[in-house]
Amino acid sequence: MENKIKIAVNGGIGFGSKLNSKQLMTISKYMSEEDELELTTFQQLYIEIPEDNKDEVIKEFESVGLKCYPVGNYVKSLRTCNFCKGEEREGMPVAKEINRRIAGKPVPFTLKVAYTGCIIGCGEPMLSDIGVMKYKDHYNLYVGGKAKGKDAEVGSLLKENLTPEELYDTVEKIIAVYAEMGKKRETFHKFLKRIGKEQLKS
Repeated sequence: MENKIKIAVNGGIGFGSKLNSKQLMTISKYMSEEDELELTTFQQLYIEIPEDNKDEVIKEFESVGLKCYPVGNYVKSLRTCNFCKGEEREGMPVAKEINRRIAGKPVPFTLKVAYTGCIIGCGEPMLSDIGVMKYKDHYNLYVGGKAKGKDAEVGSLLKENLTPEELYDTVEKIIAVYAEMGKKRETFHKFLKRIGKEQLKS
């Protein structure tokens, strides 16, 4: 029996979470009639592909514009809003760059990062481990949001009025600290409670 590996795919960072017919047809090539696609809450599809030719399948997916990510204890691809006011105004280039820098990095436990292009917050940054909210021409950074459980809570402001470069640097440093200091299978929410926001900030 052929060994399979689960990967996550989506259409990348754009105006909403969309897939075109070519992408859907490419995905369906690797599914039997009984197979099902799992749609996650983080704008990804989980699909099982043959492990032996994983690289070739991923290359084929990427050739039609699909983005592929590992499944498990990694930084998830960036969850975004629908960028309703246009690419530059809502900071889509910044969202794309954040995703390029962080998605797929190994961490102690699945890490969710969300971005929203305005203070309405459709990308739900306040409910994610790390959340970015564009405010005018700068960016506010939130940490410690938790969407599930009876102890659910919104994230708190870590830094505000960041330039794009400051934002990239800060987010990468936070993830590096978590990767280094987090215990195995320790959620970011628990990690933050353990070390404290001020230590993270410093």
